[in-house]
Amino acid sequence: MEQSPGLAIRPKGAKEAVDGFRGLASPLALEASWLCPVAIGKSRLPVRVKRRGEKLFLEGSAMGVDHSGRRVRQMFGQIAWRYDFLNHLLSFGVDYRWRQQVVCRVPPRPGVPILDICTGTADLALAYWRAGGGKVPVVGVDFCRPMLHQAWQKCRRCGATGIRLLEADAAALPFGSNLFQIVCVAFGLRNVQVPERALEEMVRVCRPGGWVVILEFSMPRPGLLRTLYRWYFRWILPRIGQALAPNQFEAYHYLPTSVGEFPPEAYWTEQMAAAGLQHVSAQPLTFGIATLYVGQKLS
Repeated sequence: MEQSPGLAIRPKGAKEAVDGFRGLASPLALEASWLCPVAIGKSRLPVRVKRRGEKLFLEGSAMGVDHSGRRVRQMFGQIAWRYDFLNHLLSFGVDYRWRQQVVCRVPPRPGVPILDICTGTADLALAYWRAGGGKVPVVGVDFCRPMLHQAWQKCRRCGATGIRLLEADAAALPFGSNLFQIVCVAFGLRNVQVPERALEEMVRVCRPGGWVVILEFSMPRPGLLRTLYRWYFRWILPRIGQALAPNQFEAYHYLPTSVGEFPPEAYWTEQMAAAGLQHVSAQPLTFGIATLYVGQKLS
């Protein structure tokens, strides 16, 4: 049964909704919520259809910054309304180009679904949807409901009827194995409490011969640029962010801390290879401010 066009799954119950989306079938492995548009007054807002399941993966991470699911979810929930504006402002618009480089490096094939985890406001999901001419089904997954609401509104404005949005945890994806041609994440892996677990899940749901793509912030090589970048990251960006998007978690202080503690590219290329990926590469972007990791799942 093929899903009718729309930005969200019909409210048929979680398992039926999964089965109904182009054959994506799996018992859910976590407490997840499908976003279903329902009329509320004159607006259409996402509502939650809950399903009981296993507990979320909440083991401790080796990283020092607080990555607990509750804190990260609340933090992004408080800045969701300003997230896109600040992303583009604080990156001087370079983040647009980075996402286009992702799509050019690993282009979509017609008819085969793509998964974007930690989708946030769906920028990368939209980039893939546009690259596929609106003919490639794209699923965006995030565990922060206010971010997904922003994503839902943006997709509706863009007429992106081929994008589905799901509230779920990246470390326990509610899909069967070997389903997606591309499984990608942009600037979200470092926010997962155990990012290695999320990588394992990305590889699991990727089709044999498909691609796992990670776009993440990184630190430039030692030198003048690294010194300037660290100064901007530590002293300027947090103040602008907190002034324009006040929040009790100081999200824009968390950003440079989480980037600084994220393991270097050698670690992630090793992890990707160990997870079952081949042809693994790490490409620095904009003098190393971001890094694009790509690996192909073994056939």
